[in-house]
Amino acid sequence: MFRTALRNVLAHKARLLMTVLAVMLGVAFVSGTLVFTSTLSDATQASSRKGFDNVDVAIQPSDTTQSTPGARSPLDQKLLAKAAGVPGAASATAIVSGFTAIADKSGKLIGEGFSTNGSNYFPGHDGKDARYPMRDGAAPKGADQFALDAHTADHGGYKVGDTVRISVDGPVREQKLTGIFTTDDGTVKAGGSLALFDTATAQKMFAAPGEFSEIDVKAAPGTSQTALKDAVEKILPKQGATATTGKQLVDRQAEFIATSMDGMKNALLAFAGVALFVGIFIIANTFTMLVAQRTKELALMRAVGASRRQVTRSVLTEALVVGTVAAVTGLLAGIGIAAVLRALVGATGAKVPDGPLVVSPSTILISLLVGTVVTVLAAWLPGRRAAKIPPVAAMNSVHATATTKSLVVRNTIGALLAGAGTAAVLTATGMSYSGSSRAIMGVGVGLLLIGVLVLTPLLSRPLIALAAPVLRLFGISGVLARQNAVRNPRRTAATASALMIGLMLITGMTAVAGSAQQAIDKLATASLKADYMVSMASRTPLSPDVAKKLASTDGVTASSPLRNSPSRIGGDVEYLTGVNGKDFGKLTQLDFTAGSLGTLHGDRAVVDDTLAKEKGWHPDSRLPVTFEDGKQGTLTIGGVYQPNQIIHGIILDNATLAPHQKHITDTQVMVKTKDGATAASKDKLVTALGKNPAITVADKKDVSGDIAKSITLMLNMLYGLLAMTVIVAVLGVINTLAMSVFERAQEIGMLRAIGLDRRGIKQMVRLESLVISLFGGVLGIGLGVFFAWSTGELIKATGQLATYETVLPWGRMGLFLTLAAMVGVLAALWPARRAAKLNMLQAIKAE
Repeated sequence: MFRTALRNVLAHKARLLMTVLAVMLGVAFVSGTLVFTSTLSDATQASSRKGFDNVDVAIQPSDTTQSTPGARSPLDQKLLAKAAGVPGAASATAIVSGFTAIADKSGKLIGEGFSTNGSNYFPGHDGKDARYPMRDGAAPKGADQFALDAHTADHGGYKVGDTVRISVDGPVREQKLTGIFTTDDGTVKAGGSLALFDTATAQKMFAAPGEFSEIDVKAAPGTSQTALKDAVEKILPKQGATATTGKQLVDRQAEFIATSMDGMKNALLAFAGVALFVGIFIIANTFTMLVAQRTKELALMRAVGASRRQVTRSVLTEALVVGTVAAVTGLLAGIGIAAVLRALVGATGAKVPDGPLVVSPSTILISLLVGTVVTVLAAWLPGRRAAKIPPVAAMNSVHATATTKSLVVRNTIGALLAGAGTAAVLTATGMSYSGSSRAIMGVGVGLLLIGVLVLTPLLSRPLIALAAPVLRLFGISGVLARQNAVRNPRRTAATASALMIGLMLITGMTAVAGSAQQAIDKLATASLKADYMVSMASRTPLSPDVAKKLASTDGVTASSPLRNSPSRIGGDVEYLTGVNGKDFGKLTQLDFTAGSLGTLHGDRAVVDDTLAKEKGWHPDSRLPVTFEDGKQGTLTIGGVYQPNQIIHGIILDNATLAPHQKHITDTQVMVKTKDGATAASKDKLVTALGKNPAITVADKKDVSGDIAKSITLMLNMLYGLLAMTVIVAVLGVINTLAMSVFERAQEIGMLRAIGLDRRGIKQMVRLESLVISLFGGVLGIGLGVFFAWSTGELIKATGQLATYETVLPWGRMGLFLTLAAMVGVLAALWPARRAAKLNMLQAIKAE
């Protein structure tokens, strides 16, 4: 039986090629994803580890230090001296760091905002900082000097002696470049930038005079990191600082890198999973047709003594061979995909750390298991059916027609599953948002999808019948195409299901994403009267000088900085948002559920509805507050408003908040201009800020677009998923049509003999393919619309997007249906050509 299975595989190489390709694509994306993310993760971790070579113990502020009102950083010159003198310490290095934007010679920001950093040059006894060896020039000395990493200097075209425009907290600074250094810093290796200042200058920029962000201690020879940590902990203050070994820092960084890779890995694996799921239909279809074509052969085997189990094993052995071949080729293709992905990432300008491709044993094992298991499972049902055929009935070819009982059972099960799924989805939409509602929704979606898949053969006849009037326009070819499409409903259903799943996902998510985008637009812009929101590109704090400069700019009629400051109210830490009370009402249009905005001044404040309900606050509530500087006061609630993505929390006048802030910084500045949001107004504001590359001036459209960036990214990834699904679906349709042409060779020969020319044969096959593809497209889009509506109801139940309304993307839905039609046309090219080339006499004699 094993030799027979191998013979059958070799005898049907062409027929199994599409199955191999379908499985190979899925496995290739699985292995490619695992290799790419492992390579990127390992290279990034190796680069990151180099940055900790000189760190045996790091002293850092505790998590509560920054959030405790009135707290001062304990990392100062006194603690630095103590750290340098602990037993087993060779040296101690003080670090001060923060955001630093570097402009190129055209004024544009070099790098991304989150990876453009600044720090201090901390020379040792020899006057050099071992972390940053100077390639050119000398270390910075004085407030107007700085040094730059070699990669950024080369990218910007800078050399020693140049004057460079930089920005730390808003205003543009011009610094003299005194040195260009090399570094193993992981952020720089990944494409970021690093600017160095002398310690005094860095403290003024990033912290406070005399304060540090971190103190790194280097162990003397023979002292372990653990022993040094124990010694360092003895000199730490009781609260406000912690000691961590270099190994622990490396492990945390590795864990962070691995976690950050998980999102991308899971998204890519989801694409591969859908491709494999779609491929299951192709595999099952292929083996169903192969078994049908070999029915007499299998019946003869049964007649000469083969058992049902042996017949099933024969089919599964074929599947195992096919799956193994597909898995091995998919693994090799995946390694190639990983190499291409790494090259593409580098080509986009992102700097990828150097390192070899990482093909772990687990990647090889997973790829081989995925390919073989998926193929064998998909072939199990056709193999089981083949074993159940009575030998005498099979030899008389009466086996092909499905019994009425089997169809009734199938349709009954499908109807029950679809009904239960629909009921579960409708139940979830009527519930308040919770883990239970999400779980019920997930179960309902799964049941409904399975139910529709089971019912697809039943649905194929009436839906394809709707196309009959159009198909009649093509004459006998159109009539034959419709009859061929419904001749084997199960095969048609399995072929169409592959496309249906992809279009269901993309239609549903496109509708949800578009509806969410519109809701965010309404939510973000309806609450804003301001024409512009000004902020740092890195979302780091702005200098208050920016707000002052904007307020004095010609054409600005109202402006308000937004400031955040920690406080303690009722024993809990709450963040206060400071605004310009005089102009705040001119810049916003908040929806108040109780009280009113009025004029913010003195101890008057307004709070968002979510916080008010949580704390039991209402208008006229008096809140005892401990401000950031430790002083106490009382705030009186004047109103309760609906929060949004931009404005939320406790809001009060900056005149009340500012005296209690240790360092006054702004998160954003709202600006209203006399001429509104025009290109001229925006240009005037950008010019007033010195054409600073680190500062963004965004209008309402930019604000809502920024909030919805994650939605757009997700949607673009889903379009990638659709492309993959379409490729697999095309293979499935080609496979089905090719085997259908083979099965109907005698019939096609007869049609040619009675006068249907080659053009008519081609047209018949193409129309059949088009009808099957459109059938899958209509089902997929219909299911997608239902899931978009139900998901929208669940989103509304969260209360986070009160303006959410399901909006159907009619234009894109039409595009998706057109895409389904194109799949049918493209997939039919080769089978139609093959059918037209059949020799009519040989075809008539075919069995």
